[in-house]
Amino acid sequence: MSDRRPRAVRAGRWPLRTPGHGRQPADPAPEHSMDPRAEHEAQEPAPLERSIVDAALYRGGRRMETPTSLAEIYHRLPGEPGTMAWIGLFRPSPAQLWEAAEQFGLHELAVEDAIVAHQRPKLERYGKTLFVVLRPARYLDEAEEVDFGEIHVFVGPEFVLTVRHSQTPDLAVVRSRLEADPDLLALGPEAVLYAILDAVVDGYAPVIAGLQHDIDEIETEVFRGDPKVSRRIYELSREVVDFQRATRPLLAIMNGLQAGFQKYGTNEELQRYLRDVADHATTVAERVNGFRQALGDILTVNATLVSQAQNEEMKMLAEAGHAQNNEIKKISSWAAILFAPTLIGTVYGMNFVHMPELDWRFGYPFALALMLLVCISLYLVFKRRDWL
Repeated sequence: MSDRRPRAVRAGRWPLRTPGHGRQPADPAPEHSMDPRAEHEAQEPAPLERSIVDAALYRGGRRMETPTSLAEIYHRLPGEPGTMAWIGLFRPSPAQLWEAAEQFGLHELAVEDAIVAHQRPKLERYGKTLFVVLRPARYLDEAEEVDFGEIHVFVGPEFVLTVRHSQTPDLAVVRSRLEADPDLLALGPEAVLYAILDAVVDGYAPVIAGLQHDIDEIETEVFRGDPKVSRRIYELSREVVDFQRATRPLLAIMNGLQAGFQKYGTNEELQRYLRDVADHATTVAERVNGFRQALGDILTVNATLVSQAQNEEMKMLAEAGHAQNNEIKKISSWAAILFAPTLIGTVYGMNFVHMPELDWRFGYPFALALMLLVCISLYLVFKRRDWL
């Protein structure tokens, strides 16, 4: 009979949480795992505190305690209404994430996604825990490109766990904003998720402004005839496509959250805030779609202008070739005309003894007349053919 337990349980990374699992875990007996990473982790322990950016317990929207470890946070959660833990991790190791999964009962598939990273933006629900992946972005003025980050958010009934794989967004600013508004923070973990979503969506505004500036510059370069503009259009198109992949799934995320308002009893005020974020996300998605369409139009216009320029160059080359051809015809015609009397004069200049024309009285006038007749005939022929 096959073992139907989760892979992480079978590998010994974290224990199976049964429905009767409470908040007073017993000290487990030492186990020998078949996972080769277990021995390495035992020899070189990586303390979880290194990856904790900030952690706090909140009650009624106000910070009560600042624990230093996940175990301490977990044990101090009283399970009372209005109590919440918010833990921020920055680039934690796999062992640290599995420890967090053990403490808060996170699903192994979501934890594996957080470990691997490079996920698309999405919203998934595992029981009472939401798992949200977001792709924040920032515009780099010097490089004129978009830098993408990644953040994973676990939202439970009484905790929020954020896992950042990039410097942006600065969740310290988000935390400060919420702590300055206890009434909003008192709405619970969903209020934290709203604040993070709002920060990510608001962070797209400078990116949109930067991309719009680049598109305006490209339009100017296209009509100026800059030969390097095609490469820049291609590079900017790649940036816009990546940005679209980061922003378009936000609409599905916001729709998923709104679909659960009634089922999960989301606070009405928080519903308004989340709808506002959804409106901003829709605006961002529309702007990005417009950028992609504009770049496609610019590329078409640039191809047309390049084609016209090439046609003009080909026309100029054809005209130059035609003029050169006419000159060659003229030179060839005059060369043929001058060659005829030279040929006749060469024949009579051979000084043979037996040449009857040498003793003829009209021989010289005849030779001149023959030369003139041949030259006039060739001139008329070439003139008729527009060579002269």
